[in-house]
Amino acid sequence: MVDPVRIIQRFNAGRDPERLAIKYRAMRQDAFTFLRGTCHLFYRQLPEVRLFTKAPTAWLCGDLHLENFGSYKGDNRLAYFDLNDFDEALIAPCTLDLVRLLTSILVAADRLRIDQREAQKICRMFLSAYVAAIVRGKPLWIERETAQGAVRVLLDGLKDRKRSAFLDTRTVRKGKRRTLIVDGKKALAVTPEQKDKVVARIARFAAKQPNPEFFEVLDVARRIAGTGSLGVDRYVILVHGKGSPDGNYLLDLKQALPSSLLARSRAIQPSWQTEAQRVVSAMQRVQAVSMAFLQPLRWNGTSYVLRGLQPSEDRLSLGTGAQAAAELEGTIQSMGALVAWGQLRSSGHSGSATADELGDYAASKRWQRDILEAATEAARQTRADWAGFAQAYDEGAFGTR
Repeated sequence: MVDPVRIIQRFNAGRDPERLAIKYRAMRQDAFTFLRGTCHLFYRQLPEVRLFTKAPTAWLCGDLHLENFGSYKGDNRLAYFDLNDFDEALIAPCTLDLVRLLTSILVAADRLRIDQREAQKICRMFLSAYVAAIVRGKPLWIERETAQGAVRVLLDGLKDRKRSAFLDTRTVRKGKRRTLIVDGKKALAVTPEQKDKVVARIARFAAKQPNPEFFEVLDVARRIAGTGSLGVDRYVILVHGKGSPDGNYLLDLKQALPSSLLARSRAIQPSWQTEAQRVVSAMQRVQAVSMAFLQPLRWNGTSYVLRGLQPSEDRLSLGTGAQAAAELEGTIQSMGALVAWGQLRSSGHSGSATADELGDYAASKRWQRDILEAATEAARQTRADWAGFAQAYDEGAFGTR
């Protein structure tokens, strides 16, 4: 019999205790946040059935849920809206990403201010948009000029954001020098040893770049962001960039760990040298345009993903505004298309199914009914697991007493 509490404790053992406490506290709030923080448990609980073993393989983000979409600056400095977290990325049956996203809709119904009947309707809309895009067979992307609702707001905000104003939200300026804000909400202080390691690693990386001075480290802090990865080794880094104080840049350096999806995928994976290379390779395959500064780094046997800082505010957060209900259907349809485009864009690479194979499968009706049933059961299981976690948390099983 599966013991969710013990599985969660084992999975998170050894993580930074300060950030791990933040993770557990967030997971206690509701079942949706719990789902976000327990991708490993989700796949362990998901049954081994044909729907998840015989479907065509695709490059998956691995942890697809409602809030794993957002805006970011690409390496061409333009603003994009796309999938944005690939820690669990892998080549696996395409239905695994889909069932996790559908489950997140059903679990988040209260947050979305809809009942379960409406949530099921929204799930079918997502599938319809996904299928239509797959069958069309051409990967596209969302343009700022054609985006609507919450997606347009995110893209407009990123396009119009001034670097100096953004830096002012994350740093304190004294004269021409900036230092990171350590507030316990977005960042925590580093030890001298941690800072020295980060500075040394970035210096080695910078030495191989055309403009090493750009990556001169000015300050380092432990970053607080996301849910599932809270507690892993992660830093926000302030670098010289184009000059102090207003030309500085913020980078995100995050430890890459093995994918929770590996035990569920029977597909042969590429021979990645490191876990960070796996994450970066998936992002480069699936996203329309890669994030700025995206690089896999390694030192002392541990690998990290380096990229431009993507603020939590740039992620899509549904069900929080007065217009959320009116915008929801369009946003969900955009998500369905984005997932399909990512799978098409990466199709036929390293053994993943071709676009024709994906299209033939998507055109079938039966799997859509089966996956909705599977998501409904997964949502029920998630709520039950959260209830058990919440009770254990309240009783002090996670260091809460």
